[in-house]
Amino acid sequence: MPDNKTALIDLHYLPCIEYFTCLKKFDTILIEKEEYYVKQTYRNRCHVLSANKVERLSVPVEGGNKKIKIKDIRISYKEKWYNDHWRTIMSAYGRAPFYEFFSDYFEAEFQKREKFLFDLNLNLLTLCLKLLQIKPVINFTDKFEKKPESDIIDLRSVIHPKQGYGQNTFYHPQPYQQVFGNTFVANLSIIDLLFCEGPNAAATVTNSMA
Repeated sequence: MPDNKTALIDLHYLPCIEYFTCLKKFDTILIEKEEYYVKQTYRNRCHVLSANKVERLSVPVEGGNKKIKIKDIRISYKEKWYNDHWRTIMSAYGRAPFYEFFSDYFEAEFQKREKFLFDLNLNLLTLCLKLLQIKPVINFTDKFEKKPESDIIDLRSVIHPKQGYGQNTFYHPQPYQQVFGNTFVANLSIIDLLFCEGPNAAATVTNSMA
């Protein structure tokens, strides 16, 4: 795919590594803001590696069963999910080599308690891009188009939790030293790579581009 094309993509919660290998292929990213919220996707979930297993972190939302645009989906704070998420992250990565370097940045985003999922995801994406030194031009859709213009590569829902590792479109796993386990687990949330590899994370993303 030519680098000068624009990629149209959905906004994820603490995206997986493949998401960033995808973004790195394009100079311009168009983030879908006008679609209806889709359940059981990376829009409100991510995966991290704990001592015992791969943990799924899900952000609870209000009205997930209704036709609500992604930009209007509110985060539910009926339960203190953000405390649970942060405890899981601390438990999973507290001993990682670069946890102390990056953890304050991420914790600060959780403490903002954004009202909307889109805003939380965008804040986290902006932070991750900064730490990885990936600098695409980012724009947002102003209307939903089922079929975008010919010069736009439509990647909405291409990166999905149900896809197998052998089906990755933009990701060729490059193993790195993880905190737990003897077997490398590929394509976790980008925080796994950042906390484990620190400044080397950017190179790992580049080398993982398929």
